[in-house]
Parts: sequence; structure tokens; C-alpha cells
Amino acid sequence: MNISKLVLKFISFLFLSIVFTNCSIVKPVIAENPFDTNNKKIFIQTKKVYNLESMNINISNDFDGARLNNVEKINDTLIAVSIYPENAPINNSAYYAFKIWSETHKNIYVQFKYPKDYEHRYIPKLKTEATEWESISNENVYLLDSIYTVKLALTKKPLIVAAQEIITSTDTKNWYSQLLYSNSNLARYKTIGKSVLGKPLPMLDLYIGDPKNKDIIVLLSRQHPPEISGFIAFQSFLETILNDSELSKTFFSKYRVLVFPIVNPDGVDLGHWRHNANGIDLNRDWGFYRQPEVKAITKAIVKASKKSKGKVILGIDFHSTQEDLYYTSHTIEGTTIPHFYDEWFGAIDTTFPDYEPNEIRDDSTQPVSKGWFLTTFKATAVTYEIGDETARDFVKEKGKVAAIEMMKILNKRD
Repeated sequence: MNISKLVLKFISFLFLSIVFTNCSIVKPVIAENPFDTNNKKIFIQTKKVYNLESMNINISNDFDGARLNNVEKINDTLIAVSIYPENAPINNSAYYAFKIWSETHKNIYVQFKYPKDYEHRYIPKLKTEATEWESISNENVYLLDSIYTVKLALTKKPLIVAAQEIITSTDTKNWYSQLLYSNSNLARYKTIGKSVLGKPLPMLDLYIGDPKNKDIIVLLSRQHPPEISGFIAFQSFLETILNDSELSKTFFSKYRVLVFPIVNPDGVDLGHWRHNANGIDLNRDWGFYRQPEVKAITKAIVKASKKSKGKVILGIDFHSTQEDLYYTSHTIEGTTIPHFYDEWFGAIDTTFPDYEPNEIRDDSTQPVSKGWFLTTFKATAVTYEIGDETARDFVKEKGKVAAIEMMKILNKRD
């Protein structure tokens, strides 16, 4: 690294230090610089209905959560849909979602086209207004020379084809609003800031009685828009700790839970592969605070902790990847709950004896939420990853068991 880069890095660090020291809220975290996509062009979708008149087929991306950048006819039975990431560099999270219908009943083949260096990742999920989400049948999938093609049966009723089940910011709000209504004795709502595009950033504040001196658990989800299996686990986890059981009552007599159900609402509704509306990976901003979403959430956590004199002891961030696994911290000695990983994973594994997801213990050098909890609070932290295609019933059951076993462990603490 040359002298000018060192000077620039020092100035940036000094600026962050001054800003956040004056705010008395959060501190910068020393970490490797992530890929900087701030100046990379963002592909904005043109929201429209693509009308292929000669085929009597319509394809639309005019809805929240859609991702479709172009459509072209190849022949009378084959069309190609082009899917671009919002910007790059970006990991291979090739997300897509569109509606397709025909004036007459017919079978059609749809080929997926991606930019160079990207390939198909997600098995298509299908849904109509009258049906639930269902993965496409293997017999209707064709893979040749890395070109992914599917066969679809079309009718006048629009068929939604999506990389993962679509759960928009509105869907999320409807879900947590019902939780708030059903748990008005302990659940409070607060908008802690706004996203780049002005969408509210919700926080659910859960506790019974006086929050003063209650240790704090933080739950996060949807930093990365397509990571739906992780969000489904998060939903089950949260619903379980709010189920009014004796275990739950004991838990809330001792602890406070801060919940951030949708960290990246813009990315979710824009159909982004990974980033926010500024084209930034939010889970590489915990310590730099360049983005309003991360800045608002970190400030809210630190402010709640300072005001109530409650110690943040555990952070769980729900994500998805190709397989079920846990990212944990290598540093255990001196943290808030040194025994948590072994006890928690052991209890989950006992419940599911034929299920052993990987655990990767690593003090991340990237500015991710897990590292921020460790650095800022010496808190135990987990990035809870669920496989893209893990069976949804199992995802829900695992989320339930994970919540129960967490409460059991924490209830035993003095």
C-alpha cells in the first residue's frame, strides 16, 4: 500500500471517529475494505409488460420483488429472459421474478440469460393466484452447456416464476403487524430511520415490565433480498419466542429482544440480487456506516443498550446460502456467552440426529454484523444460514427448535 493510500485511509478513519464520537452512538470498526461498488452503474429495470404478439404471450416485471431486464423471442416455442444484477462486483445470487401468461393454453420454453461470469443458481418457484408456491418439476428443467431452460404451461391466469418465494416489504409489514397486535403486552414498534429510497426501517422492541438492566438479544433478517429461506427460519424463530409459553414468559422476564425484520427493504422490493438501492452490500457496511440502513440500525442498538443499561449479549443474523451452516466467531474467551455455541448447536443436533450443518468459526476481517457484535459488545454472534432449497417445513421446524433451545440456555444464566 503506498503512502497516499495510507494517508487517505487514516483520514477516512479519523473522520468516522470524529463523527461517531460526537454522536456518542457507534464507533468505527477496523476491518478490511470490502469491494466498493458505490461508483458502479446500477441496472434499473424498466417496469413494463413485454408483449410478444406473434406468440400471444405477455411477460411482466411490474410488481414489487420482480427482476427481469429483457425478453426476446428465439422461435415459436422458445423465449429468452435476460437477468442482470443491480451492479457489480457481486456474488452469484442470480435472482429473477416475473409473471407470464398467454391468451391461449400452450406450453412454452423459457431460457435464462445472465451476463458473463454469472450462472443460474435458484430452482424456479411457481405460483398463481389460486395456488401456493411450488418448485418446478425436474422433468421440466433442461440444462445444456450451462444454459438453463424450463418448460412452462401457460394459461390466461398469470404464472409467477421466481428464484425464491416473493415476500415484499409490504408482506413483511403485514406479518409483523399481526405479531404486534397479538403481543401488545410486550411488543412495541418503532421506525428507527429510512432506507435510501425513504422506506421505513422497522424495529420491534420486545420486553415485559421495565427494560432497565435487561440483557439484550438482537435478531436481524433480509440484509440480502433473495435470502428467503433464512427469513422463513427467522419468522418461525420469532413466532416461537412470542408463543406465550412458560419458557417464553421466563425468558422475557429476564431479557429484551430488538428485532429488525427487514434491513434492506429497497433491495427486496427492487428485486436486487444482493445490494441496497445505492448498490452496496449492507452486510459489508457494519463498521463503515456508509449506508442509512446500517447506520440507523447500529445507532438504535447502541442507544437502546445505553439508555436501559442493558448489555447486548447475543446477535443472530438470518441468511441463506447453498447449504445450511452457521458462521460463528473464533474468539470465545471473554465474550458474553462463551459456552453458547456448543450448547445451542448440540441441542439442535440432538433434536435432529441425522442433521449436522457445518459450523465455520472465524473472526471475520470483513465489516459484517457478526463481527460488529463481537467488536462492539464482545457479544456472542451467529450468522444463521439456511440452504436455498432446504425443505420449508424443516426450515420452520428448525427455526422453532433453535428458538426454544436458545431460551432454555439463556434462562439458565444468572
